[in-house]
Amino acid sequence: MKFRTLVLALCISLLATASFADSRADQWIAKARQALGGEAALGTLQSIHFKGTLETTQQVPVDPAKPTELREEKLRLGIDIVFQKPYQQRMILRSDKVVETTALDGYDAWVRRADATNESQWQLTLLDTQQVKRLRANTWENLNFYRDIEKRGGKVEYVGEATVDGRACVKLVFTHDPAIIFTRYFDQATGRLVKTETENGGEIREEGEFVVNGLRFPKKLINKAPSGQIATITFEAITLNEKFAPADFEVPMLVPN
Repeated sequence: MKFRTLVLALCISLLATASFADSRADQWIAKARQALGGEAALGTLQSIHFKGTLETTQQVPVDPAKPTELREEKLRLGIDIVFQKPYQQRMILRSDKVVETTALDGYDAWVRRADATNESQWQLTLLDTQQVKRLRANTWENLNFYRDIEKRGGKVEYVGEATVDGRACVKLVFTHDPAIIFTRYFDQATGRLVKTETENGGEIREEGEFVVNGLRFPKKLINKAPSGQIATITFEAITLNEKFAPADFEVPMLVPN
């Protein structure tokens, strides 16, 4: 049976298809990066510092004596997020009761919860391997703007065309890990990001615009969880290329020197 000729022809076909798909992905990534501000501005980026507020809802007991009866309560938190190349991240959420810091330092990640009225009282949790992977992917996404995911062991695929909110879009899938996937829809006319979907069914949209040092950022990020819960981050300030010390990301010492 002439399998060798058949397999060779199939491989050539697959390689041609893969090359075409990669070429299409590269073209749309280039257009998306141009829409953000272009290669010159993106090439100098080393860190991003976001400050703003996070608004969402939480379920709380109607009566402390009846913990199973819940009502929805609005929640508003201060938020401060830092991303620094190559893989450092720090996010601080602050309410009138708790200050929660989540940080990534290379391959170490942790969460520190402190009493907002007395931050010397705190608890520390080290994050597991999959949580570290997700934070690394999230940091890469926020600093590299779609390009060169292959260098970190991921891949991007051009899927095809789609219509989102009546807009003609292209669909690209960014896979960092089988459990960490971002599907993005870019406007065909402008290259602007229209919508992001996560592997678990979540959805992220952007509203408004900040222009900082020639780069475009959204004023709002609206994150819809698979459960339907919505969290909105409104940015009040965005600063680029601050230099953050290693101590800003390192795992806190349980016993001070």
